[in-house]
Amino acid sequence: MIEKDISHLGLIYTFRFLLISLTMDAILGETTAYGRRQKLKAMAEGLDLEGVYGATLARIKEQGGEKARLGMAALMWISHSQRLLQLDELSHALAVEIGSADLNPGRIPSVETLLSCCLGLVVIDREASTVRLIHYTLQEYLCAFPDLFGPTHSIMAETCLTYLNFQTIKEIAPTLLALPQSIPFLEYSSLYWGAHARREASRGVVSLALELFSHIESHVSTKLLLVDLISMTGRSSHDIPIHDPLTGFTGLHCASLLGIPEIATSFIGQPNLELNKRDFLGITPLIWAAICGKEGVAKLLLEQRTVDPDKLDGYFRRTALSWAAGKGHEGIVRLLLGWATAKSNGTDGWWGKTPQVVNMVRGRRYVDPNRPDKYGQTAILLAAEEGHEAVVKLLLGRKDVKPDTADGYGRTPLSWASSKGRQEVVKLLLEREDVTINGRDKSGETPLLSAAEDGSEAMVGLLLGRKDINPNVRGKAGKTPLSLASSKGHGGVVKLLLGREGISPDIPDKDGRTPLWSAAFNKGEGAVKLLLEREDVNPNKPDKHGVTPLWRAASNGSEPVVKLLLEREDINPDIPDKDGQTPLWSAAFNRDEGIVKLLLDREDVNPNIVENDGETPLWRAAFNGSEGIVKLLLEREGINPNIPDKYGRTPLSLAAEYGHDGVVKLLQARISSNPNPALTSNTQNLSYHPPRLPAPLSPHPR
Repeated sequence: MIEKDISHLGLIYTFRFLLISLTMDAILGETTAYGRRQKLKAMAEGLDLEGVYGATLARIKEQGGEKARLGMAALMWISHSQRLLQLDELSHALAVEIGSADLNPGRIPSVETLLSCCLGLVVIDREASTVRLIHYTLQEYLCAFPDLFGPTHSIMAETCLTYLNFQTIKEIAPTLLALPQSIPFLEYSSLYWGAHARREASRGVVSLALELFSHIESHVSTKLLLVDLISMTGRSSHDIPIHDPLTGFTGLHCASLLGIPEIATSFIGQPNLELNKRDFLGITPLIWAAICGKEGVAKLLLEQRTVDPDKLDGYFRRTALSWAAGKGHEGIVRLLLGWATAKSNGTDGWWGKTPQVVNMVRGRRYVDPNRPDKYGQTAILLAAEEGHEAVVKLLLGRKDVKPDTADGYGRTPLSWASSKGRQEVVKLLLEREDVTINGRDKSGETPLLSAAEDGSEAMVGLLLGRKDINPNVRGKAGKTPLSLASSKGHGGVVKLLLGREGISPDIPDKDGRTPLWSAAFNKGEGAVKLLLEREDVNPNKPDKHGVTPLWRAASNGSEPVVKLLLEREDINPDIPDKDGQTPLWSAAFNRDEGIVKLLLDREDVNPNIVENDGETPLWRAAFNGSEGIVKLLLEREGINPNIPDKYGRTPLSLAAEYGHDGVVKLLQARISSNPNPALTSNTQNLSYHPPRLPAPLSPHPR
């Protein structure tokens, strides 16, 4: 709280210092005593920061000549650039004469000149070498007056395009991996001239762009731009040729991806121009507009009779509609659906004519809203996967859209949307009766199985809302949604599933492991508790190795789970696995004194049960040298301390052999105090040492 107050005070003092500093500069800028008194009076009467900014800008303009031009141009670039500018980028931008053939190095201003012309409104971050305005409020002020610098974005676009058309830039080989430091403005110009032109496209912008496009296939700026945008196409920079020209990439492709209708219009009327031509990436102008969401250009292209709105790209074999749907460009999807007819063959009800005939009469071209790409993915599937609710809703509004078509992986729009957590899209799809909720993909997964495994309570809740869902569906390895949720410790999902009518909570997987077993294995205390509250859950059900949930919890060292299981009245704490090893033996094997104590507190636990090699829990504890566990076992009434293994080794002989002196003392004390000769019959021959056998690392793999 104190730190926040200090920070707030710092901002207040910074603001006041800025106000005073700029006002004092304005006062000192007056050349007469009267002028200075008037400025001082204004300050005393509370001139606000907006007024100070206005006064400072007036002073910049009053400098006249090149200083005024330089100061205002610098403020324009800094306040309206698409990103922070480096100092050398700004210096080159300010040196450009629009329409000139090359850069005049003599026009590049020095840092001192640049700062002096801006009268304190601009600062340089020396560490980052970036230029910024003195305060964020100045940015707000400058952007509030769009006419302050004239046609700002046209000027900036023309500047960038002039730079790109310089002879020096044209001569740069596009194969360069690193750009020369002598042309610092090249990257910004290449990447952002289109953003400025999209805001304001003057005749000068169009003219300069057409000049650039005359050699666009081999211009270095084209590769810079496409490297920046390539990820939007699902491709990588490796798909852009290094040594060869970008064959087929025209000015119309560039205008389409940048979304500048004024420039695109200049191409459309040209003779012999193929409007459906694919570039080196296999992308047409319309598909570029669909990918980048440039609705204006898309509309312009669709109005051209020769444009095929259903043409596929050359790589993904995807239509413009699918691209727009996958990117969430609702406006373009709406445009393209305006060209769609009910079916690609058959009739659409107009005098029984086929859509092809109808289209010819109406001057339309066909768009198939269900056309799959090379992976079998349709427009609605791509939109559902990415969670574009508005697009999905738009597509579902058409009777001819098939909302349940599976892709090449067997996954439907619903399975993709549910696996990606697209709740609103899932709601829309579940409202459709023709959407199959229990459909499996090629790996055998259903939407419910995936959601349960992911622990998505909201998604599981939505899916369980459908009456026709199968809550007991089995996936890979035979696991049910309940089993998957239990194995991952998703208590909330377990609760939802157990509350569903028709749930079977004790279905084992292919290894015989029930949801309770899986929850015990993963120490899911919450899931175990929920499952044990169900009478139809058998706590003693073993897996194919004979391992029960209790055995597994004891082996894993999960005391809370062991305690919960032992509280169940019908629990059998002595069920051995296929090797004859009981939960007590397993706990002793793992040196887990706490669980041994929990088990020994049960009267129905038999501490003398031997496993297949003749080992008792005491034998194992003595072998391990676990004095605490040996003591607990010896305190148990009915314990037999002399049961030998299959080699005849007793707990005492083992402890003596391995030098566990503390265990030896405990056993000798117990044996000597026991009046039953049967319990001492095997203690005399301590000199017998059968071959040493290493302790098993695990009873058996599980």
